[in-house]
Amino acid sequence: MKTLHTDIAVIGAGTAGLAAYRAAKAAGKRALLIEGGPYGTTCARVGCMPSKLLIAAAEAAHNAAHTEAFGVHVGGEITVDGAEVMDRVKRERGRFVGFVLDGVENIPAEDKLRGYARFVSDTVLEIDDHTQVHASRVVIATGSRPSVPPPFRELGDRLVVNDDVFAWNDLPGRVAVFGPGVIGLELGQALARLGVEVRVFGVSGSLAGISDPQVRQSARKIFQREFYLDPDARVLETKRVGDEVEVRYITLDNAERTERFDYALVATGRRANVDGLGLENTSLELNVHGVPVFDRETMQAGDSAIFIAGDANADAPLLHEAADEGRIAGENAARYPDIRNGLRRAPLAVVFSDPQIAVAGQGHGRLIPGTFVVGEVDFSDQGRSRVMLKNRGLLHVYADIETGRFLGAEMVGPSAEHIGHLLAWAVQQELTVARMLEMPFYHPVIEEGLRTALRDAAAKLALARDALRNETAEQETA
Repeated sequence: MKTLHTDIAVIGAGTAGLAAYRAAKAAGKRALLIEGGPYGTTCARVGCMPSKLLIAAAEAAHNAAHTEAFGVHVGGEITVDGAEVMDRVKRERGRFVGFVLDGVENIPAEDKLRGYARFVSDTVLEIDDHTQVHASRVVIATGSRPSVPPPFRELGDRLVVNDDVFAWNDLPGRVAVFGPGVIGLELGQALARLGVEVRVFGVSGSLAGISDPQVRQSARKIFQREFYLDPDARVLETKRVGDEVEVRYITLDNAERTERFDYALVATGRRANVDGLGLENTSLELNVHGVPVFDRETMQAGDSAIFIAGDANADAPLLHEAADEGRIAGENAARYPDIRNGLRRAPLAVVFSDPQIAVAGQGHGRLIPGTFVVGEVDFSDQGRSRVMLKNRGLLHVYADIETGRFLGAEMVGPSAEHIGHLLAWAVQQELTVARMLEMPFYHPVIEEGLRTALRDAAAKLALARDALRNETAEQETA
């Protein structure tokens, strides 16, 4: 068996792994990038980019079929050629993957090692059966994979995950989607708009990561007008019948129904790729999911020379977070044992449904009741949104009563991807609601809806502070 020595071994050549490798090299360290699977990030191959290509086709079809309200009448029937849709998805996906592969190709050959790594000890790795790597520090950046509950596995090739969708040569006729999270909602709506008969089933009422009950309810009503969606479904049975999936469930109107589908798209979450790493041979403490316990500010696992970044740590499975985490892990691995906190940006998550969903800063579910006020705008009568017939949705902004500081927001509505960025920047700048209201708002723009919500929050902050002052005064005179 061959033996290699390096300063830093990076396991995984995805977004986080590449960022860690580059940070380590920038610090002047020897670094070895170890990858057993295909090069190319999850985002480019089976994640954010191909899904947006499918969504773009769906939006084109939807917009073409809904012009009459503007007095614009498109002659003839709107048809969707599924083979052409999937051909473009795959061609463009190939371009995005190519950009990543070009970057990997530019990495010196001596810095790349093909094969799957397993820990022999904290700093010794065995790569398949051909190489042993002795490293001073190790970065785990092995990503994640779709998690499929056992009952679905009996469906065989009628079971698909999001990775499989982008390998289709044509669109199927009927798809049952299990899991209305980000992936399930985006793909479910896109397929429905492209003419696929879709049913989306969830559990516990959850929807696309929205924790604010009112915003979630608004989103639920909006999407249910367009396609079948039950976030709290009672699915009685799923089974394979020939080349179809049979689903028996209780409908929204409380009737039992049995339907058959070409595929069951299971989007019930993802699992960190750490179970094959031989972590039992390390000194690391693992959580209940088998993931190393780590510091999200430094990416260090315990006090070891091991760092973990990206989807592998199951903390914030988003590309920009993976890139930041990889960089922090690489920098700290390079300077170990001089560990420092890295820059963690304000939380920001976007769902590319229509209308879009965004969560910026602290979501409702992470706030302490009684310490904040909620500012609101309903987009149904918001000027620019109504002009464009995009007037659907609800925005809630949260502000701290004591300081007036803007804490975060959740929304479903038009231009959520853009408003979400503005709000995430405001959180990172630690702005107050009053300071945000001093910023320019052009007319007529959708962002005027944000101003309405901020004004509502400011008024509620004033009332809350008056109530606190009165309560204090009463206590002092008692």
